[in-house]
Amino acid sequence: MKPLLATKIGIIGGGQLGKMMILEAKKMGMVVNVLDPDPTCPSSSICDNFILGGLKDADAIKKLADISDVVTYEIEHINVDALFEIEKAGKPVYPTPHSLKVIQNKLTQKATLKEKGAPVPDFLAVNDKADLLKAGEEFGYPMMVKACLGGYDGKGNFLIKSASQVDECFTFLQAGPENPLMVERFVDFTMEVSVLATRGINGEIAIYPVAENAHKNEVLDETLVPANISEATSQKAIAVAQSVMEIFEGVGMFCVEMFVTTSGDILINEIAPRPHNSGHYTIEACISSQFENHVRAVVGLPLGSTRLLSPVVMKNILGAEGEDGPVVIKAACDVLKIPGASLHIYGKANTVPKRKMGHITVIADTVADALGKARKAHSDFKIFGGEDSEQYKLYKQSCNNNG
Repeated sequence: MKPLLATKIGIIGGGQLGKMMILEAKKMGMVVNVLDPDPTCPSSSICDNFILGGLKDADAIKKLADISDVVTYEIEHINVDALFEIEKAGKPVYPTPHSLKVIQNKLTQKATLKEKGAPVPDFLAVNDKADLLKAGEEFGYPMMVKACLGGYDGKGNFLIKSASQVDECFTFLQAGPENPLMVERFVDFTMEVSVLATRGINGEIAIYPVAENAHKNEVLDETLVPANISEATSQKAIAVAQSVMEIFEGVGMFCVEMFVTTSGDILINEIAPRPHNSGHYTIEACISSQFENHVRAVVGLPLGSTRLLSPVVMKNILGAEGEDGPVVIKAACDVLKIPGASLHIYGKANTVPKRKMGHITVIADTVADALGKARKAHSDFKIFGGEDSEQYKLYKQSCNNNG
């Protein structure tokens, strides 16, 4: 296929992923346009043109496409029908609307993977409570029930431990005709891993090392690279990621989240057709970051090297419990005193509990050394919901007491 070599990129979504895409695109002299419903979103201050509008607003998406050579996105919960219309009118969209439409729905995503022979947990569609009870008889308990549409960071999931929780599950997930469910056999896993893979317009594929992921309250907490798995298991995971790229014929960055089972097998958990939180380590630790390669892919440039330069740990900075208000950051100096540490603050105006506010990356000679430093940096870093926050007042008093 002839390279696109676009110079004006339109991004649907202006969060931290979009911001990091922009930073890479600007290094290569590109114009970047952004659509987002929040005028203070992280991308708003650095993009060339900002369109205020909803992520499912077809007219707003068309406006973005009209001033861009190619359209991409940093979140998958968007108006895919509008993307098909843009594509039909001759404007390229990457990853393709077809890929997105399949992946948006967790049931069709799993069904497509299974049909193509990719390893996935056993799953069933859930149309009513009777279906869930039948699944319990077949799979046993516990089982993982998921909303087919719209879930992320554990939202839209319910671990059902017995038949007595069926009603609770349907209420919690707000099940209904507009919110279908699916259920998966519970996977007895030893580790959650992810592999980032990029595919160019001409079919070139570049794959990153396997990342080991640890979650807290179903939100990513730490990513360690290289993962603590055998070479054979690593190669299995990379082969699965390669097959996913071929199944979807995707262009751009895809993240394949997987389970390593107790028997050493690999099962696909979910796919994200975009750069991913677990790939933030690539900014400091790889020759070309996931954001650089996503930009290269969607505009038709050759892909960059994914070689890992150093063991690395990434740790998320989330809004703290009880902190809800304008962002106040303290102790950044303490973090940056640590050798090999890099601090990324996304620039969100307000913090709320569990909201992704930034991340810390530490490179070191070993993963263990990087992990220790990352945890120390994270414990030193403070983010508060305004100067009226009780925790901020206590922090300030402690600083004064300590001179």
